[in-house]
Amino acid sequence: MAVIQRRRAHTVAVGGVRVGSDAPVVVQSMTNTDTADAPGTIKQVAALARAGSELVRVTVNNDEAAKAVPHIIEGLEKQGIRVPVIGDFHYNGHILLKKYPACARALAKYRINPGNCSIGKKDDENFRTMIEVAVENQKPVRIGVNWGSLDQQLLTRMMDENARLPESEMKDAREVTMEAMVESAMRSAVLAEKYGLRKDQIILSAKVSGVQDLIDVYRQLAARCDYALHLGLTEAGMGAKGVVASTAGIGMLLQEGIGDTIRVSLTPAPGGDRSEEVLVAQQILQSLGIRSFTPQVTACPGCGRTTSTFFQEMAEQIQSYLRDKMPAWKEQYAGVEEMKVAVMGCVVNGPGESKHANLGISLPGTFEAPTAPVFVDGRLMTTLRGENIVRDFIRILDEYVESHYKRADKGEAVLGAVN
Repeated sequence: MAVIQRRRAHTVAVGGVRVGSDAPVVVQSMTNTDTADAPGTIKQVAALARAGSELVRVTVNNDEAAKAVPHIIEGLEKQGIRVPVIGDFHYNGHILLKKYPACARALAKYRINPGNCSIGKKDDENFRTMIEVAVENQKPVRIGVNWGSLDQQLLTRMMDENARLPESEMKDAREVTMEAMVESAMRSAVLAEKYGLRKDQIILSAKVSGVQDLIDVYRQLAARCDYALHLGLTEAGMGAKGVVASTAGIGMLLQEGIGDTIRVSLTPAPGGDRSEEVLVAQQILQSLGIRSFTPQVTACPGCGRTTSTFFQEMAEQIQSYLRDKMPAWKEQYAGVEEMKVAVMGCVVNGPGESKHANLGISLPGTFEAPTAPVFVDGRLMTTLRGENIVRDFIRILDEYVESHYKRADKGEAVLGAVN
């Protein structure tokens, strides 16, 4: 694992998951089902949890959704899924949490947006009501500021104050907006403490949709407090854009030790798999050497020496095989998630790269002899030939896992998976 100096932050207990500098960086996600559809929401929460999401957030936006929450938690528990479920509240959270105490008790955490919880009011009564419910039920809260719903009174006041400064001291609108986001989060956290929450019951976030804006606002927020921080771009986007932008922003902050839990807010394609955001979040952490979730496959990009697509197909098959096997392996073998596998396409870098992996295979490139040397822990073990190279390599892979990773009871395996 990489040695990154984490920013010191209070550690918050969210159900059975710890979020803070004394715990591993936590992966979380959010459903896009209608929460009132309990069976559909149970199905998606379960899928996200099985993909590796350690916290799952659901929208609680109306009476039907609030009524469904206890049934969703119960349905998940019947499947043996005990992932903490977070309620996402906007506008009417103070009403729903008071009106449906079973919902308030069932949720593991509340997300409150200070920019819209007191719309139309001149005081913080609605915010206070939600904090008091959290205190009564001993639930942590994420105070989630978002620049798309930033407190307009606060922003206007700060813009006006900036306009009255001498021209040489005036800041541009972007700078004032970033400062207003940090100020909103900090003021709300102070109020939350005033109304009874402890520092170890508060998580802050300040989400924007631009990478550089994300980096700047979280640097400011991290410098001003010791609350646990939730990282993520809001509306990261679809496909490559969303993946690259999230990786660039979240990765930079994590490298600086900022961030205690992350969510990659990808827009799925119609009918797409919501779990993709979980896999991307895991890969960000694993690529930085912060956590390990599944064995990694190194594969060359291919060139004129590899006109056959065989090595690409094999790399994909091996990666899929590893991911399919991991749910069972992580219960049986401690540390298997840190295994490295190389599937290389020709003699140029193939043998060398394979020697750096736990297991590696160097497939024959164009015009090379039809042989595939296999390296185990840096040493040539055997050479594969013929039509069954993939099958034979998977057999070697299974034997390696069986012989090199300690069989563990469930508790040991889970501990190995989160460190």
